[in-house]
Amino acid sequence: MRFYQAEQLDIAVVGAGHAGIEAALAAARTGCRTALFTLTLDLVANMPCNPSIGGTGKGHLVFEIDALGGEMGRAANRSMLQSRMLNASKGPAVHSLRMQEDRAAYRKYMKDVLEKTENLSLIQAEVIGVRTENGRVCGVETAFGGFYPAKAVILCTGTSLKGKIFVGEANYEAGPDNTVSANRLSDSLRDAGVKLVRFKTGTPPRVHADSLDYDKMERQDGDEDPVLFGSDEKSVNRLPCYITYTNQETHRIIRENMERSPLYSGDIVGTGPRYCPSIETKIVRFPDKERHQIFVEPMGLDTKEVYLQGLSSSLPEEVQKEFVHTIPGLEHAVFMRTAYAIEYDCCDPTQLDQTLAFRKIPGLYGAGQFNGTSGYEEAAAQGLVAGVNASLFVRGKEPMVLPRSSGYVGTLIDDITVKGTDEPYRVMTSRSEYRLLLRQDNAKKRLIEYGRAAGLVTDDAYEAFLEEERMVEDEKERLSSERFHHSDKLEQLLEDRGYPKLAGGIQKAELLRRPGISLADLYELEGAGAPKLPPSVLRRVENEIKYEGYIRRQLEDVEKSAKLEEKRIPEDLDYNAILGMRLEARQKLSERRPATVGIASRVPGVSPADISVLLVALAQYGNERKGDI
Repeated sequence: MRFYQAEQLDIAVVGAGHAGIEAALAAARTGCRTALFTLTLDLVANMPCNPSIGGTGKGHLVFEIDALGGEMGRAANRSMLQSRMLNASKGPAVHSLRMQEDRAAYRKYMKDVLEKTENLSLIQAEVIGVRTENGRVCGVETAFGGFYPAKAVILCTGTSLKGKIFVGEANYEAGPDNTVSANRLSDSLRDAGVKLVRFKTGTPPRVHADSLDYDKMERQDGDEDPVLFGSDEKSVNRLPCYITYTNQETHRIIRENMERSPLYSGDIVGTGPRYCPSIETKIVRFPDKERHQIFVEPMGLDTKEVYLQGLSSSLPEEVQKEFVHTIPGLEHAVFMRTAYAIEYDCCDPTQLDQTLAFRKIPGLYGAGQFNGTSGYEEAAAQGLVAGVNASLFVRGKEPMVLPRSSGYVGTLIDDITVKGTDEPYRVMTSRSEYRLLLRQDNAKKRLIEYGRAAGLVTDDAYEAFLEEERMVEDEKERLSSERFHHSDKLEQLLEDRGYPKLAGGIQKAELLRRPGISLADLYELEGAGAPKLPPSVLRRVENEIKYEGYIRRQLEDVEKSAKLEEKRIPEDLDYNAILGMRLEARQKLSERRPATVGIASRVPGVSPADISVLLVALAQYGNERKGDI
């Protein structure tokens, strides 16, 4: 094909899903001339799967994206249909905000933001190739014959890269929601040396709201006082969700048609997500389970489409209708969109370093499902980091690396780039060894300085953060310095909570540390009611006082591990020359080239004994500075 040269770019972002949006906004907002390429302008910020933002673990990511200066949280707040805090009965480390979203409103908000952002062009075109020169990225080629020179390229292709949709025996090339599949880019990436793998995901049916019998389902309303992502603004829930369940008849129909599922016929070769399986996978994996929960969720204020979360399937359309109609409340459900499975190409993320750059192709970055993850939130988090680092790369500055101890964004990136993943990766609070430190309420305290240094946090936002910190510390200091003296109200509270009477008074903060005693209890004892402080401040105060001992111990763990995380490994270190290190470790470390000893310790196949040998070798390397170890 003959290519004409288009305008010179600093950064080209391929794909306008959740990863691409955050990548493009981060790059443009830090001053880089950026273009965001999408297969269709009509589906920018599309939600082809569940129309929601947040959830278990994922809510943490959205708070962190907001703290770093990203856009996802603001878009979710503006488009919210319902807000619920998951795991509210458990400890604050696992509290996770989830919002049901108006799908169309979310898309409109994000497209509007992109179109109004300086330094950013939004372009409908299929990118068919990434061009390199002397091993470095130099631009992208489009299907229209255009060549856009660029100093860096960020790949955010979602599930469109050689996408293939499956519904029973039918299958065809397509992207999500039957959009165009990007078929030519994969070959260009392989030619450039990128290792690609094949993953799979899926979606459930969408049905008409007026065809459902809600009286047969459990109504699920949002929280009475909805919490927003990174904001103390007041909001209201607009629509309820509902819950229903499959039954033995549902399962019988699925089992009898299992050979028609491409998951089990052998047609689908890609690996699917462990934590969001299809309904047929659930039936196979949990044969003794009598029923499975189905969430019936609205998709917007101006649409009758309803999403059946929990019924992802690749069975034939007629089988889908048959088993859906056995479910209480869905007996007469009218299908608007059939469920489908989709296979797609993505990269092996161990080719990336912790800036999300390809180690062997300077200027090339990956983010989102292209990196082997699943979920809008995981994608957006990576997009922001890739956008910042591509911008820093273009401007010749030091990269931004988020350590595991800083948040779930850092944990996610460390997991996929160091350990890799053989299935679509999703974040969970259990993936972090520091989860008591990584709460939603303190995301800004942990990460805003990174966003500030990158140029994404405005002066006003930073001043508001500093004021919040002052309020938190002042209230913690007050409660730690004041005491409750003996009173009938205090004795009654202790009796109600199962505590013995006190001989004298008690420090207010010490009383709060007792299980079953809340900050609201303290303010009631004080008699003046809660101080006029923002809800976010009150949450921080309670959590930081109540769990102070646990937090202190985790901070000590972070400090210990920081020594290995900070100990850098020379780029030219010859692992094969290190005597005493096992062959497997030498091979893995030579291939991955970890930047620090901490990262090296997490590479699969590297043992603690290998790290001990490495530390000795590094000490000798430091003494000799050059020559063989």
